[in-house]
Amino acid sequence: MGTIRARTTIAACLVVAIALLVSAILVLAVLRRSLVDNIDDATLARAEDVAAAARQGSLPRTPSAPGEEDAIVQVIDASGRVVSRSANLEERGPITGLRPRGTRPERRTMHGLPDPHDTTDFRVVALRTSSSEGPLIVYAAGSLEPVGESVDAVRRILVLGLPLLLVFVGGTTWVVVGHALRPVEAIRAQVADFSSRDLARRVPEPNIDDEVGRLATTMNGMLDRLQRFAERQRAFVADASHELQSPIASSRAELEVAVGHPTTTDWSTTAADLLDDNQRMERLVRDLLFLARADDPGAGASHAPVDLDDVVRTEVERIRIRARSRIVASPVAAVEVSGSADQLGRVIRNLLENADRHAESRVTVELHHSDGTAVIVVADDGAGVPAADQERIFERFTRLDDSRSRATGGAGLGLAIAKEIVEAHGGRILVESGSGGARFVVRLPANA
Repeated sequence: MGTIRARTTIAACLVVAIALLVSAILVLAVLRRSLVDNIDDATLARAEDVAAAARQGSLPRTPSAPGEEDAIVQVIDASGRVVSRSANLEERGPITGLRPRGTRPERRTMHGLPDPHDTTDFRVVALRTSSSEGPLIVYAAGSLEPVGESVDAVRRILVLGLPLLLVFVGGTTWVVVGHALRPVEAIRAQVADFSSRDLARRVPEPNIDDEVGRLATTMNGMLDRLQRFAERQRAFVADASHELQSPIASSRAELEVAVGHPTTTDWSTTAADLLDDNQRMERLVRDLLFLARADDPGAGASHAPVDLDDVVRTEVERIRIRARSRIVASPVAAVEVSGSADQLGRVIRNLLENADRHAESRVTVELHHSDGTAVIVVADDGAGVPAADQERIFERFTRLDDSRSRATGGAGLGLAIAKEIVEAHGGRILVESGSGGARFVVRLPANA
């Protein structure tokens, strides 16, 4: 029962066995009923012949016909006296227990004919008729022994044939199912042979559009997703290692110089530099942890009501304290969305920090409601984003100006984090660029 092939074969044999058993019972019942009906018809015809002879006044004392020496016939009058009987009933008294009430014949299965001690069943037909001497009852009987013999013969054939048929059905099912599952087993074996470093391999897709073909297509689609995820994970680890190396190397260099020249080292400056490197590492680790959690399929944004206008004003005031550009928040309409106030605040904070970093002198923030959507616009008056980079800018560890230092340019995670948060809230983020600088637009579903 451990394989589909075995389970299917057993199930097919069980279904066929039940069907054959029911069919065999029905066949035997129909066969017996048909043979009994034939005997009823024959005995009724014999009784009607005798009744016709009685009505014509030519009833013989021993009714018989050529080829009917074993026929059982008895005629009694109204007083119960036997007036005619077949030769095999010479020692038998009047038949009792069967009296037709009207003109319609009556039928019954009886035993003890012609020998009272015989247990063989007979089919007896009784009908009323009349003669010159008064009313008569004519009995005709036929043995059911041939019926039993015929039914037993068919039963023996079924008992011998049905197991052979079940063996044939089981063998055929085993072969057919095995042939049908062979491509599936081939796909399984190939996938089992794949390794985490060999995700570029694919299973062959048959040209036939059936379940196996669709399974192969689905499997290759899953392998495509796994390959992209693995490549993204490897790139993430490599980029994270590279980014962490910079503050660690900087801190080590500071410490080596200080240890090598302890008397000439300005320890307060060294401590400030080390603290700055530590803060950079802390921000980077925090961002990496957030992105790692964002990759978790079970992670998702909360669905609490959020006054987005309050979040925008709070983040603008927070950034203004340390911004080098002038930040203008106008207009800011009252809009409510569902989600996490902390995460949405992080989106606005990352966009404002990015805009302040690239602006010449001015950053503007807008919030308005449009057709059931909350729209946030953060624009700067800097150089803008080239059209070729407007998609790439949201990728992790992306810096459009590779010559910038990590100290001034960040790790390239801010916009990637903003995109993850916006999409987790069911929204979209894009960047537009013109002669007036970059313009980041965030659209989120607004509450009614």
